[in-house]
Amino acid sequence: MDWQLEGLYVVRTLVAAGLGAIVGWERERYASTDAGLRTHIAVCIGSCTFALVSSHIPGADPSRIASQIVVGIGFIGAGVILHDKGKVSGLTTAAALWAMAAVGTAVGYGMYLLAALNTLIIYFTLAAHRLPFWPKIKPKSSNERADP
Repeated sequence: MDWQLEGLYVVRTLVAAGLGAIVGWERERYASTDAGLRTHIAVCIGSCTFALVSSHIPGADPSRIASQIVVGIGFIGAGVILHDKGKVSGLTTAAALWAMAAVGTAVGYGMYLLAALNTLIIYFTLAAHRLPFWPKIKPKSSNERADP
């Protein structure tokens, strides 16, 4: 393997880390969840690395690795979701982790624009509840969860 290709992999990994940090920072800052900055970065980098490795193994089918990323992230997401006294919390953070695994996979396959756009959509979706017009769109109910 040549150094230019390795350099490209390093860039892709750093892009994945940066995109994971954006969403992880939002979760850590505003949701007060354990799955914050470090977890989102790790998920994004991990899925990126699996995508990079799978796309460069001779004779390997990269779609098989991508499908296993989806399965694997389900276990992490399940660990984030808590059920206590009839209330569920952590579902939004689990969904964010799942989406960031997709972003990391996209970066690993070189789809930078798609990954950046998805990161922005995820971030603004998570941040939407803090906008002044949010209560008019979605009034708070007694069933509202603690994970914004």
